[in-house]
Amino acid sequence: MMDCKKVKKIFRVVGIKGSGDYADFGTEVPKLAKKILIRKEEIKKCSGTEIALFEPKRDTNQLKGHYLVGLIVNERLSEVPVGMDYVETDQNYATTRGGINNIGNLHNHLMKWSEEQGYKRNLDSYIVETYHPMENGEEEVEIYLPIHI
Repeated sequence: MMDCKKVKKIFRVVGIKGSGDYADFGTEVPKLAKKILIRKEEIKKCSGTEIALFEPKRDTNQLKGHYLVGLIVNERLSEVPVGMDYVETDQNYATTRGGINNIGNLHNHLMKWSEEQGYKRNLDSYIVETYHPMENGEEEVEIYLPIHI
């Protein structure tokens, strides 16, 4: 069973911004992640954890959105590599973690759980995903859904 909980967390991210159709995020975000990993050595104070921030869909008519794909850094940075941005979020989240191949179910379960807890989604803050390689070659994703308390 998927374990969900509420957390308050700060993410400090250096990454590359992208935008496009929500329907294409599944292919476009990994492409951008490859570009970031090639330039990983340029990022100071890098934790090595891959992360993506997504503009939440406000309604079913919203077909396009923006995102930022990058790496978590351990402290606030005043300068970042050319072509990259620094973003910091400090937010309350509903969160869960599981296999990346199960990402759609994880998102749906987390949305349902947070509604059951009475949390209202914060549509002004990024949805966050962090990516964690496992020893068996699999990858886990941790999803952070911004909520109002």
